[in-house]
Amino acid sequence: MTSAHGAGRNRLWGAVAAVAGAALVVAAAPGRPVGSDASRLAAEGAEAAVTLLVGRALDEGHGNVTVRCPAEKALQAGLCDGWRQQRVLATAWGAGSVLGRAAGSAGPAPTVALPTDADGPLEIALADPGRLTDVTVHDRHGRYVGGALDPRSRRWANTEPLRAGEEYTVRVGAQDVAGTPVGVTMAFRTAPPTDDGRLTVEFGPKEGTYGAGQIVTASLSRPVAATDRTVRARVEQALQVTSEPAVEGGWHWVDDSTLHYRPRTYWPAHAVVHVRSGLDGVEVGEHAYGGPSDGLDLTIGDRVEAVTDAAEHEMTVRRNGRVIRTIPVTTGKAGFRTRTGVKVVLGKELEVRMRGDSVGIGRGTSEFYDLPVRYATRVTWSGEYVHAAPWSVEAQGEENVSHGCTGMSTADAAWFFATVREGDVVEVVNSGGEKMAPFGNGYGDWNLDWPAWQQGSALAAARQASSVPPPAVHASSRLRPLA
Repeated sequence: MTSAHGAGRNRLWGAVAAVAGAALVVAAAPGRPVGSDASRLAAEGAEAAVTLLVGRALDEGHGNVTVRCPAEKALQAGLCDGWRQQRVLATAWGAGSVLGRAAGSAGPAPTVALPTDADGPLEIALADPGRLTDVTVHDRHGRYVGGALDPRSRRWANTEPLRAGEEYTVRVGAQDVAGTPVGVTMAFRTAPPTDDGRLTVEFGPKEGTYGAGQIVTASLSRPVAATDRTVRARVEQALQVTSEPAVEGGWHWVDDSTLHYRPRTYWPAHAVVHVRSGLDGVEVGEHAYGGPSDGLDLTIGDRVEAVTDAAEHEMTVRRNGRVIRTIPVTTGKAGFRTRTGVKVVLGKELEVRMRGDSVGIGRGTSEFYDLPVRYATRVTWSGEYVHAAPWSVEAQGEENVSHGCTGMSTADAAWFFATVREGDVVEVVNSGGEKMAPFGNGYGDWNLDWPAWQQGSALAAARQASSVPPPAVHASSRLRPLA
């Protein structure tokens, strides 16, 4: 089974997002009410709706300019400078609207003329009774922003930074007080980089403890084209990763502004990883230089690996090489085969609403489903989970009956949920499904063997050609030894 709030090819309740100027934009379905709040809709006997509070830090470096928007452009209504919250209606049909600053306020609200500050937080909370079930945020390149729900499932906040000069799509799933699923899709734009042209880098994930399969990411403040091999090699050379104990590893260019780092094999248990940038002062183009960037320190926990043999309908979980549990499971049936290969835990959600129409299964058909699912451990952004499936207990260990997820009993799912952490390895074999993609739908990096991984390294290619030039340092900058 897959989540109703997945990304990629999934469409959330048929909503369409667009970016217009710098304002938060919400697409409304034709013929649906715009500018109403949840209480009025409920009073009129309309479909379920929940009001969300969407908080953004606006960029004030481009001037505090606001304009009034006419009534016919109410979808662009927002607020002005600084940290502001906007009220957004999420509905059962998946479209909504941006409301005024207060419920029942008359007239249009001022439009946001400033883009979102990429360094500021992004928060989504409930203004009405109910609960958030899922929030996904991705840019136009399909890169996702990590985030976390609070224990009460009423507030979501990003745990990874936004990128400057990007367009973002936000999909929110929630339930009203009666448990009816509602949702909305929004979009906004972040301010362009303000680093006066210097190339900087943001490392990910955030500091903490992760599993042995965790990937280190580096997001550059501006792209470096694949044709600019010399600059790519210099950038890669300046991005240093060390660990205790030491391991062999390397960077791989995912796209023009994103690199991933992984060891040749999984991280050793309890390793300490240090990530540093030596870009400050390094020449990265004609009259262009690197700037200062913050480093990152990570800790690796126990080495937890879960391997599901779909043909045997069984998951084996190991900790530091020792089997700690064997779990009867069911995986994807014909037409919905579970992806094969290595995936990495992206996050854990205590409850997720899963609906068949998110993966193209029409309502009224025999395959349609609409279920609250507990103990959901996410392994792809498109909605593949390991989760509790009490409705298929009789099939678990015997046959594959799911729509792509790995299902198990509630007790086993609760144990798995409590045992794994972000970065732990989840592998599926013998499912007959498509291969997990290396990039774009989570961390499938481990599905590339080591020679293929090295082919994505500009530094490795330059070394093979024996043509790596020494980094050029700007006269006014000095490189410091890396800690």
